[in-house]
Amino acid sequence: MKKFLRSAVWLMVLALLLAAAAAAVAAWWGWQRAVPMRAPVVDYLIERGSTPRQIAQAMQHAGIDIPASAFVALARFSGQDKHLKAGAYEARQGDTPWQLLQRMANGDMTLVRLTFPEGWTFAQIRAALDASPQVRHDTLGMDEPALLAELGLDAQSAEGLLHPDTYVFVPGSSDLDILRRAVKAGQQILAQAWAARDPDLPLDAPYQALILASIIEKETGHGGDRARVAGVFANRLRAGMPLQTDPTVIYGLGPDYQGRLRKKDLQRDTPWNTYTRTGLPPTPIANPGRAALEAALHPERHKYYYFVSRGDGTSEFSTNLGAHNRAVAKYILNKP
Repeated sequence: MKKFLRSAVWLMVLALLLAAAAAAVAAWWGWQRAVPMRAPVVDYLIERGSTPRQIAQAMQHAGIDIPASAFVALARFSGQDKHLKAGAYEARQGDTPWQLLQRMANGDMTLVRLTFPEGWTFAQIRAALDASPQVRHDTLGMDEPALLAELGLDAQSAEGLLHPDTYVFVPGSSDLDILRRAVKAGQQILAQAWAARDPDLPLDAPYQALILASIIEKETGHGGDRARVAGVFANRLRAGMPLQTDPTVIYGLGPDYQGRLRKKDLQRDTPWNTYTRTGLPPTPIANPGRAALEAALHPERHKYYYFVSRGDGTSEFSTNLGAHNRAVAKYILNKP
């Protein structure tokens, strides 16, 4: 009888082991099968401090049909539950639960790119941030003085202080953090460029270089003309002549600008009207790129005081008003 009981116990233990092994194999096989999803690609966000169960619920809410209890068991059994990282992730058709778990444990997050083109104004940059669904809008409705304080800037305007570039970030990042990165990059580039500037420039401070660079940025996109345009403005500043550049007038008009400058617009005095006032305007008129800043700090040395667009992106330069008027007649008024 004892021998029979021992055999029965061993058979029961063996059966349980086989059942456990079968369950483990079945579970593992299940974790190696694709997870049903409502779309070919599903984005989801894991908040900081989320537990494995909350992560599974977030995936379910996003449209990934993954059993919460089974996901928790896999995370804990594998030891990955202590390594899951907060952030934005992407689930793709064909992904298995194990692949999703590994992606979160490795921090293989989704990244978003947002580009601020050279010559954009601060208002345009804010509008792009406000319109992005991938950005957390912490500054929405914040006025400029409050935003300057948040950015730690002691300035009357944020115009020109942000470096135009493509910024890569995790979805859900704060617009304030992106702006801080753009400000920091702008400060570093300006400091480096100012330190390597040409001698005898008609500029007294880095901020003036930024103002001039913003004007150059708006005046020409032709790389070969930037330094020459900068030379024209440098000559005018040295001579005490008004800069007489249309983009500054347009900036000063703000929303009153209707797409075409009229004579009365050129005569309307604003702090940025370089027809009615000499010297540089009080602030930049856009966010200049590195090339425009380099041109402002390394202007071409020449005797030109005037230039006009040829209509093909390049400019015609003149040393005197008579030659300039003839160039205007040819390229603007279409007179022979």
